[in-house]
Amino acid sequence: MLAQETFDRAFAFAKSLGKEAIVAKDTPGFVVNRLLVPYMVDAIRAFENGVGSVTDIDIGMKLGAGHPIGPLALTDLVGLDTALRVSDILYAEFSEQRYSAPPLLRRLVTAGHLGRKTGRGFYDYSKDPAVPAL
Repeated sequence: MLAQETFDRAFAFAKSLGKEAIVAKDTPGFVVNRLLVPYMVDAIRAFENGVGSVTDIDIGMKLGAGHPIGPLALTDLVGLDTALRVSDILYAEFSEQRYSAPPLLRRLVTAGHLGRKTGRGFYDYSKDPAVPAL
């Protein structure tokens, strides 16, 4: 099968599942992770540097940028271990500081605080509603 035929079949399959498909170059991180990882790690750095609390950073981005979820809550949803792994892969590939994982992210992952999947990350999910854990 030719490459274009393979692409067309995969694109049609995604649509048949009710998914919205996009076209992206075959490169580390594709589109979403190339943009999302710097956003998440910058939010972690902002918290580390005392720019704002976990809640204020998340609310600020929801209100100021119209995002449905703040960057720290999003990191909890993605999984801190996943965010760390993707960050490390992108940093190894591109050697760009914007992809490097902040020390706080490494410490949280080492401590087993992986976000929603473990019940604790930037928020404590054992509480209803979740409250900042840091």
